[in-house]
Amino acid sequence: MVKDRFIVEVEPEKPAKDGKPSIGPVYRSIFAKDGFPEPTPGLDSCWDIFRLAVEEYPNNRMLGRREIVNGKPGKYLWMTYREVYKIVLKVGISIRSCGIEEGGRCGIYGANSPEWIMSMEACNAHGLYCVPLYDTLGAGAVEFIICHAEVEIAFVEEKKISELLKTFPGATKYLRTIVSFGKVTSQQQEEVEKFGMAIYSWDAFLSLGEGKDFDLPVKEESDICTIMYTSGTTGDPKGVMISNKSIVTLIAGVKRLLESVNESLTVKDVYLSYLPLAHVFDRVIEECFINHGASIGFWRGDIKLLVEDIGELKPTMFCAVPRVLDRIHSGLQRNISSGGFIKHAMFNLAYSFKLRNMRKGHKHSEAAPLCDKIVFNKVKEGLGGNVRLILSGAAPLASHVEEFLRVVSCSYVLQGYGLTETCAGTFVSIPDELNMLGTVGPPVPNVDVCLESVPEMEYDALSTTPRGEVCVRGDTLFSGYYKREDLTREVLIDGWFHTGDIGEWQADGSLKIIDRKKNIFKLSQGEYVAVENLENIYSLVPHIDSMWVYGNSFESFLVAVINPNKQAVEKWAEQAGISGDFDALCENPKVKEYFLGELAKIAKEKKLKGYEFIKAVHLDPVPFDMERDLITPTFMKKRDRLLECYDATNNPHCHCVPLPKAANAA
Repeated sequence: MVKDRFIVEVEPEKPAKDGKPSIGPVYRSIFAKDGFPEPTPGLDSCWDIFRLAVEEYPNNRMLGRREIVNGKPGKYLWMTYREVYKIVLKVGISIRSCGIEEGGRCGIYGANSPEWIMSMEACNAHGLYCVPLYDTLGAGAVEFIICHAEVEIAFVEEKKISELLKTFPGATKYLRTIVSFGKVTSQQQEEVEKFGMAIYSWDAFLSLGEGKDFDLPVKEESDICTIMYTSGTTGDPKGVMISNKSIVTLIAGVKRLLESVNESLTVKDVYLSYLPLAHVFDRVIEECFINHGASIGFWRGDIKLLVEDIGELKPTMFCAVPRVLDRIHSGLQRNISSGGFIKHAMFNLAYSFKLRNMRKGHKHSEAAPLCDKIVFNKVKEGLGGNVRLILSGAAPLASHVEEFLRVVSCSYVLQGYGLTETCAGTFVSIPDELNMLGTVGPPVPNVDVCLESVPEMEYDALSTTPRGEVCVRGDTLFSGYYKREDLTREVLIDGWFHTGDIGEWQADGSLKIIDRKKNIFKLSQGEYVAVENLENIYSLVPHIDSMWVYGNSFESFLVAVINPNKQAVEKWAEQAGISGDFDALCENPKVKEYFLGELAKIAKEKKLKGYEFIKAVHLDPVPFDMERDLITPTFMKKRDRLLECYDATNNPHCHCVPLPKAANAA
């Protein structure tokens, strides 16, 4: 049963009644046992977050980018809060000079930059809806968002202007003004003016409002500050309306949480902005830093140069999605393996010693200080040397990667969970609690959470080990889907947001995400299969980078498409005497037999039922990617697209496992 170490019960469980599923007890964070934290007095909107920071920290470094000298990157050059504020006021007046009134929609399209933040703050100042535009949602998404949100003005990264012009003439129904973060070519000017629109360079736009003045409207907590379009896994993007209250409430909760674990943000903290500002995860983190008068440095937009930017900026907090942390883990493992026998043995000894002490309850900083200094310090320096918090979100982080980084990074590694609809943070693990590996921790101290039973999947919120759909209540919740009240009613019921994710309470009050409610299907014998749970189990096979499990009601067994690990497969093939390049190995029947054997081993170990065993595999050397629209920007699988891609019936060039009868998909 759930204990009250990190959560407290605020409402009792509700057994099933009148055909409704049973609901488990309502819990909240132990750090909110006496009530949710109140936002700072006078902080009612996102504009107040910035305005108050300017008043309190006018000369603090706020936004920085690397100086480029003779084509080579140099140090970070910084703008203070006061300097940023002055430009924001100019941007806001220029927007209003274009005829955009309070409640208007302003698009922002491009990589993170100081101009991105300044455009966003100008929207906050004048009560405009900030609408991030980003093409990783799939082809046509930018045009869809512009038209659906009725975007009137768009700020665009210079190199993205050509992409925006591809949305013409469809987007010109609403779009009237384009502002480049850099320059504008004469050809672009001509193309835009053909449609009776205006386009400005950044400098020209700043001067547009000279001599004019517009009063800033009064902002209410309930006012929408941004419409963020989520990818989802099917259908058109959904516009999630986020209010001022959602963001200021989240900031109050994050502040309470960090204070409670003695890790408060300060003016000395530095953040590397590289995760897309178009996603709520990065947006709210940056709002938290601005609220504390801290510094935000921007990357150069190239993932290959990220480590170099980290080394120059020396951030104190590093936020990442699992894909980035997986790369860091793989890179470190390669370096360790190539370091020779003595270095390898020394590392393993230090790792085992520190991990053993951490499991005994020692804090990471006290578990093995000598090992940190001699062995693990190089890892810390690789992240700039000052990182004290690593936060992973947007998708599940593999337990072995989380454990590894907790030991070697010399910093706290926390895994969080949230959705755009919950304004990002909803759960986050607690520092120095190694038993929370593989979980997303307890709730943050500004939400109530409960589990709702899902009988068709045999998840019972009232069982000894409570499992069910994760439901969230609180002021951080979104205000609804823009122009989609029908979808809003489906997920917001009696004040509770139904996430669609299946969670399992752990004994210490942390939550483990184990499945997805909609990712179930019935096999021909009538058995329901929870596919996401199976993928999590089968992904424990060491040589699998990613996998997709599929079945349907016409068949009695499951199949899978696997992205195998290139180095691991090549090494195994060499030992097995099998020749060929990676592509050829993925087609080799013996390699497929090897993977089927490994999958069967893990299935037996985890005591899966017979119908949950994988009976056929297709090995794809090309990872699931956004280019083929197989995954979302947060690396969730698009199952309908995967089926379309790997179904030999729809795709004659696919070399997938042929299934009998109607379903030729693997």
